Amino acid sequence: MDKLFPRAADRLAAYAELLATEGTLRGLIGPREVPRLWERHLLNCALLERLIPEHSTVADIGTGAGLPGIVLAIVRPDLEVALVEPLLRRTTFLEEAVEQLGCDNAEVVRARAEELPTASYDVVASRAVAPLGKLAGWCLPLCVEGGLMLAMKGASAEEELAASERELEALGAEVWHVHQLGVDELAQPTTVVSIVAGRAARGSQHRRRGR
Repeated sequence: MDKLFPRAADRLAAYAELLATEGTLRGLIGPREVPRLWERHLLNCALLERLIPEHSTVADIGTGAGLPGIVLAIVRPDLEVALVEPLLRRTTFLEEAVEQLGCDNAEVVRARAEELPTASYDVVASRAVAPLGKLAGWCLPLCVEGGLMLAMKGASAEEELAASERELEALGAEVWHVHQLGVDELAQPTTVVSIVAGRAARGSQHRRRGR
């Protein structure tokens, strides 16, 4: 951690402690996850910052306990992060976490993705929220034109992406790609599907798969 994110290490440690205590007590983190919070959750999410341009506005859809949104706010002070979550017990925890951790660049938004104004964010991120096609229907409309949807996925990301291409085209997506982050740094790399948002009215002949 000190090598990967030295400036953020102390605040990430404070967040890990909060997840291991209050997060577990409130049912936001399973007890079995506590021993692997760093590798499986914090570092896994922190690596997502490598795909986010400087000074971006970011929405974390269905953030739950703040993953990846709070982690991104900590490791990237240049970002403005909206922690989007509809459930009150989760937003209560998020508001407390943001205050305790001093995340001045993070805002808790109690809402569903479909209730947010369209074309509002440079980047819309999510982690283990829904199948990719359904998720894209929520996230891509929130991206500004040329903005980026980042979906943290598991080992079947390639297959899920292939099965969703028609839906992505209908939503105006232009370029999509599967990234493996932290291959030489984590035992289990972070798998992310990135999708560039376009205008839904554009013809599908202009879309292409990123390589």
